[in-house]
Amino acid sequence: MKEPILLIMAAGMGSRYGGLKQMDPLGPDGEVILHYSIYDAMRAGFRRVVFLIKKEIEHDFREIVAQRIHGDVEIRYAFQELTNLPDGYSVPAERVKPWGTGHAVLCAAPLLDAPFAVINADDYYGPDAFRKAYAFLTQAEDDRIAHWMMVGYYLRNTTTPNGHVARGVCDVQNGFLAGIQERTHIIESCDGPLFTEDGKTYQLLRPDTIVSMNMWGFTTSLLDLLKARFPVFLKEALAVNPAKAEFFLPSVVSYALQEGLADASVLESNDKWYGVTYHEDRQDVSRALAEMTHQGIYPDSLFPRS
Repeated sequence: MKEPILLIMAAGMGSRYGGLKQMDPLGPDGEVILHYSIYDAMRAGFRRVVFLIKKEIEHDFREIVAQRIHGDVEIRYAFQELTNLPDGYSVPAERVKPWGTGHAVLCAAPLLDAPFAVINADDYYGPDAFRKAYAFLTQAEDDRIAHWMMVGYYLRNTTTPNGHVARGVCDVQNGFLAGIQERTHIIESCDGPLFTEDGKTYQLLRPDTIVSMNMWGFTTSLLDLLKARFPVFLKEALAVNPAKAEFFLPSVVSYALQEGLADASVLESNDKWYGVTYHEDRQDVSRALAEMTHQGIYPDSLFPRS
Protein backbone atom coordinates (compact mmCIF):
# COMPACT_ATOMS: atom_id res chain seq x y z
CA MET A 1 0.00 0.00 0.00
CA LYS A 2 1.22 3.52 -0.80
CA GLU A 3 2.12 5.87 2.04
CA PRO A 4 -0.88 7.82 3.38
CA ILE A 5 -1.20 11.48 2.43
CA LEU A 6 -2.06 14.50 4.55
CA LEU A 7 -4.24 16.98 2.64
CA ILE A 8 -4.27 20.41 4.26
CA MET A 9 -7.12 22.72 3.30
CA ALA A 10 -5.68 26.22 3.05
CA ALA A 11 -7.57 27.70 0.10
CA GLY A 12 -9.79 29.78 2.39
CA MET A 13 -6.90 31.65 3.93
CA GLY A 14 -6.99 34.50 1.46
CA SER A 15 -10.56 35.46 2.35
CA ARG A 16 -10.45 34.69 6.07
CA TYR A 17 -7.15 36.39 6.79
CA GLY A 18 -6.93 39.05 4.09
CA GLY A 19 -4.04 37.43 2.27
CA LEU A 20 -1.84 35.77 4.87
CA LYS A 21 -1.01 38.93 6.79
CA GLN A 22 -2.96 37.88 9.86
CA MET A 23 -1.37 34.42 10.02
CA ASP A 24 0.50 35.55 13.08
CA PRO A 25 3.39 33.66 14.64
CA LEU A 26 2.14 31.94 17.78
CA GLY A 27 4.89 29.48 18.72
CA PRO A 28 8.05 30.25 20.72
CA ASP A 29 10.15 30.41 17.53
CA GLY A 30 7.59 32.20 15.40
CA GLU A 31 5.67 29.10 14.30
CA VAL A 32 2.11 29.37 13.01
CA ILE A 33 -0.53 26.79 13.94
CA LEU A 34 -0.03 24.91 10.67
CA HIS A 35 3.59 24.20 11.56
CA TYR A 36 2.39 22.22 14.59
CA SER A 37 0.12 20.11 12.39
CA ILE A 38 3.01 19.33 10.04
CA TYR A 39 5.33 18.51 12.93
CA ASP A 40 2.77 16.24 14.63
CA ALA A 41 1.91 14.55 11.32
CA MET A 42 5.56 13.83 10.54
CA ARG A 43 6.28 12.25 13.91
CA ALA A 44 3.10 10.20 13.55
CA GLY A 45 4.50 8.78 10.29
CA PHE A 46 3.14 10.98 7.47
CA ARG A 47 5.72 11.62 4.75
CA ARG A 48 3.49 13.02 2.00
CA VAL A 49 1.73 16.39 2.32
CA VAL A 50 -0.51 18.20 -0.17
CA PHE A 51 -1.35 21.84 0.43
CA LEU A 52 -4.63 22.89 -1.17
CA ILE A 53 -4.41 26.65 -1.73
CA LYS A 54 -5.54 29.37 -4.12
CA LYS A 55 -3.06 30.30 -6.82
CA GLU A 56 -3.05 33.97 -5.83
CA ILE A 57 -1.69 33.23 -2.32
CA GLU A 58 0.98 30.76 -3.43
CA HIS A 59 3.91 33.17 -3.06
CA ASP A 60 2.91 34.37 0.43
CA PHE A 61 2.08 30.84 1.55
CA ARG A 62 5.44 29.46 0.47
CA GLU A 63 7.23 32.35 2.14
CA ILE A 64 5.36 32.36 5.46
CA VAL A 65 4.66 28.65 5.91
CA ALA A 66 6.31 26.20 3.57
CA GLN A 67 9.88 27.45 3.41
CA ARG A 68 10.39 26.73 7.13
CA ILE A 69 9.38 23.07 6.83
CA HIS A 70 12.21 20.59 6.38
CA GLY A 71 12.87 16.95 7.07
CA ASP A 72 11.77 13.67 5.53
CA VAL A 73 8.58 14.96 3.94
CA GLU A 74 7.38 15.45 0.35
CA ILE A 75 5.33 18.62 -0.17
CA ARG A 76 3.11 19.16 -3.20
CA TYR A 77 0.56 21.80 -4.11
CA ALA A 78 -2.95 21.70 -5.51
CA PHE A 79 -5.02 24.75 -6.36
CA GLN A 80 -8.70 25.40 -5.84
CA GLU A 81 -9.99 27.44 -8.75
CA LEU A 82 -13.57 28.52 -9.40
CA THR A 83 -13.22 27.46 -13.02
CA ASN A 84 -12.44 23.83 -12.13
CA LEU A 85 -15.90 22.56 -13.09
CA PRO A 86 -17.30 19.55 -14.95
CA ASP A 87 -17.87 19.82 -18.69
CA GLY A 88 -20.97 21.81 -19.51
CA TYR A 89 -20.77 24.11 -16.48
CA SER A 90 -19.39 27.64 -16.17
CA VAL A 91 -18.87 30.07 -13.31
CA PRO A 92 -21.85 32.39 -12.71
CA ALA A 93 -21.05 36.06 -13.13
CA GLU A 94 -21.89 36.77 -9.48
CA ARG A 95 -19.77 33.94 -8.08
CA VAL A 96 -16.69 34.91 -6.02
CA LYS A 97 -16.90 32.47 -3.10
CA PRO A 98 -15.07 29.11 -3.44
CA TRP A 99 -17.25 26.08 -4.17
CA GLY A 100 -16.62 24.50 -0.75
CA THR A 101 -14.59 21.76 0.88
CA GLY A 102 -15.92 18.95 -1.30
CA HIS A 103 -14.81 20.82 -4.39
CA ALA A 104 -11.45 21.53 -2.72
CA VAL A 105 -10.76 17.81 -2.32
CA LEU A 106 -11.76 17.27 -5.96
CA CYS A 107 -9.21 19.88 -7.01
CA ALA A 108 -6.51 17.90 -5.19
CA ALA A 109 -7.68 14.53 -6.56
CA PRO A 110 -4.86 14.12 -9.14
CA LEU A 111 -2.37 14.09 -6.24
CA LEU A 112 -4.34 11.70 -4.02
CA ASP A 113 -3.32 8.18 -5.01
CA ALA A 114 -3.45 6.64 -1.52
CA PRO A 115 -5.59 6.82 1.64
CA PHE A 116 -5.51 10.38 2.91
CA ALA A 117 -6.35 12.55 5.89
CA VAL A 118 -7.98 15.96 5.50
CA ILE A 119 -7.48 18.82 7.99
CA ASN A 120 -8.02 22.56 8.21
CA ALA A 121 -4.90 24.70 8.00
CA ASP A 122 -5.89 27.00 10.86
CA ASP A 123 -6.78 24.45 13.57
CA TYR A 124 -4.47 22.87 16.16
CA TYR A 125 -5.40 19.18 16.46
CA GLY A 126 -2.75 17.73 18.78
CA PRO A 127 -0.35 14.76 18.48
CA ASP A 128 -2.89 12.07 19.42
CA ALA A 129 -5.15 12.84 16.45
CA PHE A 130 -2.37 12.40 13.90
CA ARG A 131 -1.16 9.15 15.48
CA LYS A 132 -4.65 7.67 15.31
CA ALA A 133 -5.27 8.97 11.80
CA TYR A 134 -2.01 7.56 10.44
CA ALA A 135 -2.56 4.17 12.10
CA PHE A 136 -6.03 3.93 10.57
CA LEU A 137 -4.97 4.99 7.09
CA THR A 138 -2.08 2.53 6.90
CA GLN A 139 -4.66 -0.25 7.26
CA ALA A 140 -7.54 1.36 5.35
CA GLU A 141 -9.03 -0.82 2.65
CA ASP A 142 -12.50 -0.95 1.12
CA ASP A 143 -14.52 -4.11 0.60
CA ARG A 144 -18.23 -4.12 -0.23
CA ILE A 145 -18.39 -0.58 1.21
CA ALA A 146 -15.83 2.13 1.83
CA HIS A 147 -14.22 2.41 5.26
CA TRP A 148 -13.43 5.96 6.37
CA MET A 149 -12.76 7.69 9.67
CA MET A 150 -13.22 10.92 11.59
CA VAL A 151 -11.27 12.10 14.61
CA GLY A 152 -13.79 13.17 17.24
CA TYR A 153 -13.12 15.67 20.01
CA TYR A 154 -14.85 16.16 23.33
CA LEU A 155 -16.87 19.37 23.19
CA ARG A 156 -15.31 20.60 26.43
CA ASN A 157 -11.94 20.69 24.65
CA THR A 158 -13.11 22.74 21.67
CA THR A 159 -14.77 25.87 23.05
CA THR A 160 -13.36 29.33 23.72
CA PRO A 161 -14.13 31.73 26.59
CA ASN A 162 -14.02 34.61 24.12
CA GLY A 163 -17.23 34.00 22.18
CA HIS A 164 -19.41 31.40 20.50
CA VAL A 165 -18.27 28.62 18.17
CA ALA A 166 -19.94 26.38 15.58
CA ARG A 167 -19.48 22.64 15.93
CA GLY A 168 -20.71 19.51 14.21
CA VAL A 169 -22.32 17.49 17.03
CA CYS A 170 -21.88 13.81 16.26
CA ASP A 171 -24.21 10.87 16.76
CA VAL A 172 -21.84 7.98 17.46
CA GLN A 173 -23.18 4.43 17.50
CA ASN A 174 -20.86 1.55 18.48
CA GLY A 175 -17.80 3.58 17.48
CA PHE A 176 -19.17 4.62 14.09
CA LEU A 177 -20.55 7.93 12.90
CA ALA A 178 -24.32 7.80 12.45
CA GLY A 179 -24.88 11.48 11.73
CA ILE A 180 -23.76 15.06 12.34
CA GLN A 181 -25.95 17.98 13.41
CA GLU A 182 -24.54 21.46 12.97
CA ARG A 183 -24.80 23.69 16.03
CA THR A 184 -23.77 27.16 14.96
CA HIS A 185 -23.86 28.97 18.33
CA ILE A 186 -22.22 27.19 21.28
CA ILE A 187 -20.94 29.08 24.31
CA GLU A 188 -19.21 28.22 27.56
CA SER A 189 -21.07 28.66 30.86
CA CYS A 190 -20.61 27.77 34.51
CA ASP A 191 -23.09 24.94 33.95
CA GLY A 192 -21.31 23.57 30.88
CA PRO A 193 -21.58 24.14 27.11
CA LEU A 194 -24.82 25.73 25.91
CA PHE A 195 -26.24 26.08 22.41
CA THR A 196 -28.98 28.22 20.94
CA GLU A 197 -30.88 28.19 17.68
CA ASP A 198 -32.70 31.50 18.09
CA GLY A 199 -30.30 33.54 20.23
CA LYS A 200 -32.79 33.58 23.10
CA THR A 201 -33.29 30.07 24.42
CA TYR A 202 -30.22 28.04 25.44
CA GLN A 203 -29.96 24.28 25.93
CA LEU A 204 -27.26 22.35 27.75
CA LEU A 205 -24.89 20.01 25.95
CA ARG A 206 -22.85 17.32 27.69
CA PRO A 207 -19.19 18.33 27.99
CA ASP A 208 -18.15 14.89 26.67
CA THR A 209 -20.32 15.25 23.54
CA ILE A 210 -18.28 14.18 20.50
CA VAL A 211 -17.88 16.92 17.91
CA SER A 212 -16.19 17.08 14.52
CA MET A 213 -13.29 19.47 13.98
CA ASN A 214 -13.06 18.49 10.30
CA MET A 215 -10.29 15.93 10.60
CA TRP A 216 -11.26 13.10 8.25
CA GLY A 217 -9.60 10.05 6.76
CA PHE A 218 -10.62 8.50 3.45
CA THR A 219 -9.76 5.86 0.93
CA THR A 220 -9.58 7.03 -2.67
CA SER A 221 -13.17 5.81 -3.19
CA LEU A 222 -14.27 9.20 -1.86
CA LEU A 223 -12.90 10.86 -5.00
CA ASP A 224 -15.25 8.93 -7.30
CA LEU A 225 -18.21 9.81 -5.08
CA LEU A 226 -17.26 13.51 -5.06
CA LYS A 227 -16.95 13.46 -8.83
CA ALA A 228 -20.42 11.92 -9.13
CA ARG A 229 -22.11 14.20 -6.59
CA PHE A 230 -20.62 17.54 -7.66
CA PRO A 231 -22.77 17.88 -10.83
CA VAL A 232 -25.85 17.01 -8.73
CA PHE A 233 -24.93 19.84 -6.37
CA LEU A 234 -24.25 22.26 -9.22
CA LYS A 235 -27.58 21.61 -10.91
CA GLU A 236 -29.44 22.69 -7.77
CA ALA A 237 -27.01 25.38 -6.62
CA LEU A 238 -26.96 27.25 -9.93
CA ALA A 239 -30.74 27.37 -9.91
CA VAL A 240 -31.24 28.30 -6.24
CA ASN A 241 -28.15 30.10 -4.88
CA PRO A 242 -25.46 30.54 -7.54
CA ALA A 243 -23.48 33.13 -5.57
CA LYS A 244 -23.04 31.35 -2.23
CA ALA A 245 -24.03 27.66 -2.29
CA GLU A 246 -21.18 25.36 -1.17
CA PHE A 247 -20.39 21.71 -1.83
CA PHE A 248 -19.51 20.59 1.69
CA LEU A 249 -17.38 17.52 2.36
CA PRO A 250 -19.40 16.44 5.45
CA SER A 251 -22.58 16.53 3.34
CA VAL A 252 -21.08 14.00 0.94
CA VAL A 253 -19.98 11.84 3.87
CA SER A 254 -23.51 11.97 5.28
CA TYR A 255 -24.91 10.94 1.90
CA ALA A 256 -22.53 7.96 1.73
CA LEU A 257 -23.50 6.83 5.23
CA GLN A 258 -27.23 7.16 4.55
CA GLU A 259 -26.97 5.23 1.29
CA GLY A 260 -24.90 2.45 2.84
CA LEU A 261 -21.92 3.22 0.61
CA ALA A 262 -19.48 3.73 3.48
CA ASP A 263 -18.99 3.69 7.22
CA ALA A 264 -16.89 6.10 9.26
CA SER A 265 -15.06 5.03 12.41
CA VAL A 266 -14.94 7.72 15.08
CA LEU A 267 -11.47 7.90 16.65
CA GLU A 268 -11.80 9.83 19.90
CA SER A 269 -9.00 12.21 20.88
CA ASN A 270 -8.33 13.58 24.35
CA ASP A 271 -6.27 16.45 22.98
CA LYS A 272 -7.48 20.02 23.28
CA TRP A 273 -8.27 21.90 20.09
CA TYR A 274 -6.90 25.41 19.63
CA GLY A 275 -7.75 28.03 17.06
CA VAL A 276 -7.87 31.78 16.68
CA THR A 277 -11.58 32.36 16.22
CA TYR A 278 -11.44 35.70 18.03
CA HIS A 279 -8.64 38.23 18.45
CA GLU A 280 -8.56 37.46 22.17
CA ASP A 281 -7.83 33.79 21.40
CA ARG A 282 -4.39 34.64 20.07
CA GLN A 283 -2.86 35.17 23.52
CA ASP A 284 -4.51 32.02 24.89
CA VAL A 285 -3.17 29.89 22.02
CA SER A 286 0.32 31.36 22.26
CA ARG A 287 0.37 30.71 26.00
CA ALA A 288 -0.79 27.11 25.52
CA LEU A 289 1.89 26.40 22.90
CA ALA A 290 4.55 27.88 25.18
CA GLU A 291 3.36 25.65 28.03
CA MET A 292 3.45 22.54 25.84
CA THR A 293 6.98 23.49 24.82
CA HIS A 294 7.93 23.88 28.48
CA GLN A 295 6.47 20.43 29.20
CA GLY A 296 8.59 18.89 26.46
CA ILE A 297 5.69 18.04 24.16
CA TYR A 298 7.37 20.21 21.53
CA PRO A 299 10.99 21.34 21.09
CA ASP A 300 11.95 25.00 21.43
CA SER A 301 11.88 25.23 17.63
CA LEU A 302 9.81 22.85 15.50
CA PHE A 303 11.86 23.55 12.38
CA PRO A 304 15.11 25.32 13.34
CA ARG A 305 16.26 27.92 10.86
CA SER A 306 19.47 27.01 9.08
